[in-house]
Amino acid sequence: MFRVQFNDLIHGREVDAPSSQSSLDEFRFTTQLREINHVVKPTEGPKGSLERLGSRVVSNAVEMRNLTVSFGNVDAVDDVTLHITYGEVATLLGPNGAGKTTAVETLLGFRSPSLGSVRVHGLDPVRDHREVVARTGALLQRGGVWFPMTPRQVLDLTATYYEAPRETAELLTLLDLDRCARTPWRRLSGGEQQRTLLALALLGRPKVLVLDEPTTSVDPEGRQVIRDIIRAERDRGCALLITTHELDEAERLADHLVILHQGRVVAQGSQLDLAGEPELIVETSGPVDPAALAAILKCEVRSDGPLRVRCTIESSPERIAAVTTYLTSIGLSMVSMRTRASLEERYLDLIADERKGTRP
Repeated sequence: MFRVQFNDLIHGREVDAPSSQSSLDEFRFTTQLREINHVVKPTEGPKGSLERLGSRVVSNAVEMRNLTVSFGNVDAVDDVTLHITYGEVATLLGPNGAGKTTAVETLLGFRSPSLGSVRVHGLDPVRDHREVVARTGALLQRGGVWFPMTPRQVLDLTATYYEAPRETAELLTLLDLDRCARTPWRRLSGGEQQRTLLALALLGRPKVLVLDEPTTSVDPEGRQVIRDIIRAERDRGCALLITTHELDEAERLADHLVILHQGRVVAQGSQLDLAGEPELIVETSGPVDPAALAAILKCEVRSDGPLRVRCTIESSPERIAAVTTYLTSIGLSMVSMRTRASLEERYLDLIADERKGTRP
C-alpha cells in the first residue's frame, strides 16, 4: 500500500479480488467483494496492526455520523450526518464558508473529527489512511502538478505506483487531453489542468471519488466530458461525493443533495425531496395581477419577479386551462409552467431562511 501525493492530490487503487475469502478473513479486513477489490495487502506494517480494522460487511461507501470539526471556538462542520452508497452521486452545496471543503478534508483523513465519526469503505480515514487512500480518488482545489511535467508524463509516472492502473492513452482520450498531452503544466489552460487532475483521480480505478468543484475553470465542452465521466463512474458502482457552487450541475448529476450553511445541514434528500410542496409556477409574457389570479384559482398567488407568479396549489388540467384562459383574456400568454420549485429556488429560499433565522 502507498500514498501518492501531488500537493494533497490523492489517487485510488483497485485491483482484482483474491481467489479465496479465507485470505481476507485472515487479515480480518472489511469485506464486500462486489464493491471493493482486495488483492493488495491492507498495510505494509506488521499484522498486529490489522486487527483493529474489523471484518464487518460494508453497507455504505461513505458514512459521516454526527461529524463536528472545530477550529478553536468555531465549528466549521457541525453535527453532520451523511451516508453515500456505492453507485450513488451525492452533492454538497452551500455558500463560501459553509464547511464543504473541511468535510471533504476530514473524509480523506487530512483532518481529525472533533466529535462524531467518519468511515470510508468502513475504515477510519485517519487511523487507516493507507487503506482509504488506496481505494479513493480525489480532485481537490489545492491539487497541482510539478510545472515542467506534461499530462502524459504525470500520468505515466503516477501509474507506476499502481498494480492495475488505467492506461494513460485511455485517460488522455477520455478527458479530451490528447491535443495537450505533451504541453507543460504551466502552459495548460485552467480547464486542461482541471481535467488532468481528474485523470489522475481516475487512474487507480477507485471505488470512491471525491471531487471538490470539478468543473471550475472548465469550458462548456469540457463540462460535458466531466458529466459523462461522473455518470459512467456511478454506473460502474463507484460512490461519488461532489462539492460545487453550481446548482445546475448538481441538478443534472446528483442522486442525493446536501445543503450546508455555517457547518450545519440545512436540508438533504433527493431532488424531489428538496423541491418542496407542489405548486404552479407560471412564467408569463407580461405582468399579472396576483390577486385576480388568486380569485380564479382560489389559492394564494404571489409575484416572484415581474413575469412570474407562484400559485400554492397542485397542478391539474382544469387549473392550467383556467390560467391560460385568464392570460388570454388580458392579452398575455404563458411562456412556461412548472409544478415544482427548481433546485436554485429551493436553495436560495433555504439559505435565506437560515440567515434570517426563520427556518423551523
